[in-house]
Amino acid sequence: MKNRMIFLIFCLLISQQVFALDDRPVITARRIRSAIKFDGYLNEQDWRLADPATHFMQREPDNGKPATERTEVRIIYDRENLYIGVLCFDSQPDKIIANTLVRDSNQEGDDQVTIVIDTYLDHRTGFVFTVNPNGARFDAFQFAPERDPNENWNGVWDVRARITPEGWQAEILIPFKTLRFRNRKEQVWGINFQRIIQRKNEEDLWSGYTYNEGIAYLASAGELHGLVDLQRGHQIELFPYAKFGMQKQDSDNPSQDTITKTGFNLKYGVTPTLTADFTVNTDFAQVEADQERINLTRFDLYYPEKREFFLEGADIFRFGSFHSGQVFYSRRIGLSEDGEQVPILSGARLTGRAGKYSIGVLDVQTDSKGDTPGANFLVTRFQRDFLQQSKVGFIATQKLVPGTGYVNRAFGADLNLYFTHFLGDKNLAIDGYIAGTQTPGLKGDNITWRISVDYPNDLFDSYFYSFETQDNFNPEVGFVRRKNIRQTGGAFRYTPRPGILGIRKLVFKPLDMDYTTDISGRIESIDYEGRPLGFTTQSGEFFEFNLQRTFERLDENFNIYDNYVIPTGDYWFNHTEIQFETNRRRMLSGGFFVNWGEFYNGKRTVFAMENLMKLSSHLSAGLDFRYNDIGLPDGSFQTREWGSRIGYAFSTRLDTRAFIQWNNEDHELNLNFRLHWIPGLGSHFYLVYNHLWGTGNRQLLSENQVFVAKADYLYRW
Repeated sequence: MKNRMIFLIFCLLISQQVFALDDRPVITARRIRSAIKFDGYLNEQDWRLADPATHFMQREPDNGKPATERTEVRIIYDRENLYIGVLCFDSQPDKIIANTLVRDSNQEGDDQVTIVIDTYLDHRTGFVFTVNPNGARFDAFQFAPERDPNENWNGVWDVRARITPEGWQAEILIPFKTLRFRNRKEQVWGINFQRIIQRKNEEDLWSGYTYNEGIAYLASAGELHGLVDLQRGHQIELFPYAKFGMQKQDSDNPSQDTITKTGFNLKYGVTPTLTADFTVNTDFAQVEADQERINLTRFDLYYPEKREFFLEGADIFRFGSFHSGQVFYSRRIGLSEDGEQVPILSGARLTGRAGKYSIGVLDVQTDSKGDTPGANFLVTRFQRDFLQQSKVGFIATQKLVPGTGYVNRAFGADLNLYFTHFLGDKNLAIDGYIAGTQTPGLKGDNITWRISVDYPNDLFDSYFYSFETQDNFNPEVGFVRRKNIRQTGGAFRYTPRPGILGIRKLVFKPLDMDYTTDISGRIESIDYEGRPLGFTTQSGEFFEFNLQRTFERLDENFNIYDNYVIPTGDYWFNHTEIQFETNRRRMLSGGFFVNWGEFYNGKRTVFAMENLMKLSSHLSAGLDFRYNDIGLPDGSFQTREWGSRIGYAFSTRLDTRAFIQWNNEDHELNLNFRLHWIPGLGSHFYLVYNHLWGTGNRQLLSENQVFVAKADYLYRW
């Protein structure tokens, strides 16, 4: 009886996917024969003859009502490029908000238009392009059913935008070589448009405007017709680079060295949907430094990937999560355990699609540096689509240390079921995976698995998960935060919209708990959080008040900081938390976090603050600060971390950024300065200056300085 019920539920889910009604708006692209002037003005005859996408509807604040300002989008194309023209009419153009000029900067506080293009019409993958009235660009890659896109994808495209007496408008140029699509005479793509009007905190969409949909839900997009005889071809993109600089060591053994390095990246379109990338003498001099953090936990900290070569196609290689473990974590390649760069001699990558299959193959060879030996890293990933947005996949990784015979391998399989019409218009996701490793000297107990059920909807949002990671699970090309554990958890949120007192949404969370035992079943830790009150306002502010209770079992003494030790034992402690964040459109925006209460056998107060000041569209400054005051029976201590970012943009193609940070554990002041110039489509020039000072004994002593100039250029065939 139980098995029959499970079978009936599964059939119901599939039937709702297969037979879901499909009522999509359509926009038709117009092919042009003569060139247009790419200047941000939509005054050519071809623009006027193209049929516009109109009838935008509000998702926020008045869901389902017509947008308060008119928006028109037109699409034309020629043999090489797709052109998208956007007219954002505004009854009060003097109140348009546009505070940034920098590419890939945070545009949360600006008026903006986002375009998502699903070139495969598979409701799974989409290219994301966002522009603001200044012509600042942001791009990403959407991988359904993830709610947030991969913001680190960088495509070759361009935009011209301007504010006019009628509002603002943008002219967007996207080369077909930037996109991937099937080789067909007539293309039909998924497409959707979103407009944000900041002063009204209004979100308008062309399609998929209900609360349970949105711009990230590709199954709710409209369709783009009229694309005929597109020739993406077997294009070649060559990015040679040259780097020159100086490095000065000021402490210990003073020295000064010259830095010279050349190399290249090569991109080749194997098919219209598969791309091969090659890299030689890979360099990441322009990448911003990691934000250093003081670790007051018993487990490793997770740092995001920032290096461009490993960002493209990252969604295909994703397997697991940093909470429960990742079979592949790209920062294991080219970085030592301490985060120092290890030379990458060469690498190759194949990513893309072949029919219903997503394919990713990565092979990288690193050189030795210090105590880190050179190694070869190989990752293979396959996924097959089925139903509307579901998929099943396989991953394998290998780390080989040449000359030693040492090999570490990992294997895994995963299943992702995603239903966008569950019970009519609700979303439901069911995910699971299992993986194992082979490590010399480790036998047995080498498995990890996870299963989760997520119900991510507007009024009720809940999830449940369970996973296990055995003691000898050891993916050396992956990331494991905690071993020899079983963990079960879940959360339930209720988010009504009262429509009174300026409140857009209330957030109540009666349950959010993680329950962790070791493999034998002995309790290791419990984390519980309840939210009796949380809300977002119509003006865009956010507040939450949380009550938390924690249990931790320490089987050995825990050296939490410096020489402060928490002895073995079982600890229950309660703490309280408040968070507040303002709307990003304000000249001075930001938020704060405060948590106070019991902590093991003592007390702790945590205060964190983040603010951003937008002095103009050219100049911005931000400050991050985190403070811990911890009192234990053996004494008390404080930790302080701060970082400051200052940016000045001369234009959308020339900007400078400075990031300076310090904490009282390392006692080092670290400056990272970068000037970035985009001389042409796909080409870049950087000036980078890094300076490290020691701050021990209340003295500021220079320890290391690096100055680098780097240029790369795009050649396209």
